[in-house]
Amino acid sequence: MIAAHPDDAEFQCGGTLAKWARLGAAVHHLVLTDGSKGTWDRTADVAALVARRRDEQVLAAGILGGGSVEFLDQTDGELCADIPTRDRVCEVIRRIQPDVVLGHDPWKRYRLHPDHAAAGRLCVEGIVAARDPWFAPDQLRDGLTPHRPRALLLFEPDAADHAETFEESDLTLKIEALLAHRSQWVTTHLARSGPGTAVDPLERFREREVELAVGAGRWAGASLAEAYHLIDDEL
Repeated sequence: MIAAHPDDAEFQCGGTLAKWARLGAAVHHLVLTDGSKGTWDRTADVAALVARRRDEQVLAAGILGGGSVEFLDQTDGELCADIPTRDRVCEVIRRIQPDVVLGHDPWKRYRLHPDHAAAGRLCVEGIVAARDPWFAPDQLRDGLTPHRPRALLLFEPDAADHAETFEESDLTLKIEALLAHRSQWVTTHLARSGPGTAVDPLERFREREVELAVGAGRWAGASLAEAYHLIDDEL
């Protein structure tokens, strides 16, 4: 799973990751930025925020079922899909050798956050680089080998054509993992809650996540799901 920020994975594919971990898959998280802009407090200690968000991401990954967590520590809000960063993503893919990669859809229209677009490009272009030996050849001299994943699942899809269904227990873990990102309760969690009748804004947040999973499940003909665009034949 390749995401722009800490907590992106939990929002976009947390139910999927929880299900896969439950079924025995090894799950690996690659977070590209340091999350340093994840506060509205202009007096915040940014270094402390970065350290806290790293800890929260590790905790959240553990809740979803474990697996490795790596950080590229690019500056939040300034992520660039440049060749050096692409090669770092390529190195992780060659080292981990994943069967399936999940990432942001770089072709999503009307996207606001620039990091999500850049992260999507880095995911797609990192896969291309990882599979072909003439990209980042120094990595191969260091003992890595080219790797071609079987499938790429793009979350936040511009055109959804694939669903991963999951169980209520997986959704429970997804919400628990999201709530592990306590530093984001004000800027992200409560901001996403929207209007509702619940007195507790966090309860409204939980309700919203259930509604999203139910809505995607309805589209997929299932109880609960997350939607993706699947790329496999082109890989």
